[in-house]
Amino acid sequence: MDALLFDFDGLILDTEVPVFEAWQANYQAHGHDLPLETYIQCVGSDFARFDPKMHLESLTGDSIDWTEWDQRRESEALAKVEALAPMPGVVELLDEAKRSGLPCAVASSSPRSWVERHLDRLGLLGSFELTRCLDDVEQPKPSPELFLAAAAGLGVAPEKAVVFEDSLNGLKAAQAAGSPCVVVPNQVTRLLEFPGATRIVPSLSRVNVEDLRTLFAS
Repeated sequence: MDALLFDFDGLILDTEVPVFEAWQANYQAHGHDLPLETYIQCVGSDFARFDPKMHLESLTGDSIDWTEWDQRRESEALAKVEALAPMPGVVELLDEAKRSGLPCAVASSSPRSWVERHLDRLGLLGSFELTRCLDDVEQPKPSPELFLAAAAGLGVAPEKAVVFEDSLNGLKAAQAAGSPCVVVPNQVTRLLEFPGATRIVPSLSRVNVEDLRTLFAS
């Protein structure tokens, strides 16, 4: 095990819940519901897999002027996200990795402006050797591009980098990259199955470097 690769949304910071709730508010204002089981298709990827705007317009049978709704939704979600602390166990695992000389990187399907802004606010940006974000690749997860780019940036083979993910799209990306993947489901992704995950844990507070080395060796 030569490196640790972290997803961002829903793993380091619980951004998935505020974003989902903001989309739900958009739907409810138009007289419709957005079930989690429907929305979850785009978690960890982009809206090419499920487009909430197109879906709502198909339900209403009419086009929607999204300018105001986008601004309202993004403002509501951002206000909640900016009040959040890192997910449990994140800081401790990063500190332990640093003491162990184990380089860490972020590989996220979100734009760099979003990821690094929040990492900087949390005081975690310096804990990572690099970030690889949507801006750096042609395809988001479940394509393996992000994990391959992060491993290459660290100078390690992807099969020797342990990935931490919260979404099924992220797990698929890690598997396609040939990386072992520890899945940490959150409130949005807890309903999913994660076939082939190396391990599934309820929190990163249940993870430490020694256990990871044992898991990797086996």
